[in-house]
Amino acid sequence: MIDDIYNRDILRLAATMPHIGALADPDASAQAYSRLCGSKVKVDLKMDGDVISDFAQEVKACALGQAASSIVGAHVIGSTAAEMQALEARMRAMLKENGPPPDGKWADLALLEPVRNYQGRHASTMLIFEAVNDAIDQIRSARRAGAS
Repeated sequence: MIDDIYNRDILRLAATMPHIGALADPDASAQAYSRLCGSKVKVDLKMDGDVISDFAQEVKACALGQAASSIVGAHVIGSTAAEMQALEARMRAMLKENGPPPDGKWADLALLEPVRNYQGRHASTMLIFEAVNDAIDQIRSARRAGAS
């Protein structure tokens, strides 16, 4: 197990996580937590329309959660809300339904494909996607409430 999922690429990603910290004035903040392992991810987001314009993260997770957060942190700015929702669904399908890994700018997430064989590690791997989409949902709800 250790060699399958905690390989050099995963450890490199975990060690080079971008956008660590908090935003001074985020449009929304969200946190995701795994009861199974105690991993926690907090994100701050700013959006310009439907596009993520700024992002920060605080990650207290295993190397798998850190690696996923590293990849998301590298590409989330400039991504749309719909793209992030589709990405979460694709990651969940990859881990739970043997679906194909993400491609394009998200192709590095394929490094997490071996995690599908270790169900106990799915939760920490998915935290960043859940937190980002929770923050997006908060922003959308606030905008709808403000428009009413």
